[in-house]
Amino acid sequence: MLLKKLNKKMVIIIGFLFVLIGAVIIYCYCSSKIIEKNIEEKSIERFYSNNKKAERSEDISDSKIDNNVINYIGVIKIPKINLEKGFTAKDDKNNDVEKGIKILEKSDYPNKDKGNVILASHSGTASISYFKNLYKLSNGDEVLIIYNGNTYNYKVSSKYKIDKTGYAKIKRDNSKRTLTLITCEGDDKQIVVICELNNIT
Repeated sequence: MLLKKLNKKMVIIIGFLFVLIGAVIIYCYCSSKIIEKNIEEKSIERFYSNNKKAERSEDISDSKIDNNVINYIGVIKIPKINLEKGFTAKDDKNNDVEKGIKILEKSDYPNKDKGNVILASHSGTASISYFKNLYKLSNGDEVLIIYNGNTYNYKVSSKYKIDKTGYAKIKRDNSKRTLTLITCEGDDKQIVVICELNNIT
């Protein structure tokens, strides 16, 4: 009888500990997501503030260094899929698909004549899957890049799938400024979206 009571108490204690551990894990996960969201909001806000200064041709080199924000050099906006996300310079530690949207090493920046901006990000259900809805884009859809005081307005011109080999063949008109968006589809395919520059404001 005493053994049964002890076993019952042990089960209750172990059950309570599991609930407590679960609650701590959920709390830590939610807290980290809130912190990430706050950092993202502050980073976007600072980017737009600096972008306005660039429009007025002011020196923005005196911007305060804040370790709690990401130093974005540009923002991509895709209204159809409700995406607004910053991206960093190629040599920035945050230029990584495991952290956000990556500008590839062979990419040009938007202000290069006849250049091609190449951005990649994850699809799927993770919090870093910023390109999860690229498959919804159609020809003519608008994609904006805000960079160096200008807004580059692109229109989707084509979309195609390729095998996931670590190399993406980009089929574009080399006489135009383009934007290429790349993400995965499943384990063995990638989606490539080609956008052509429509205007700069």
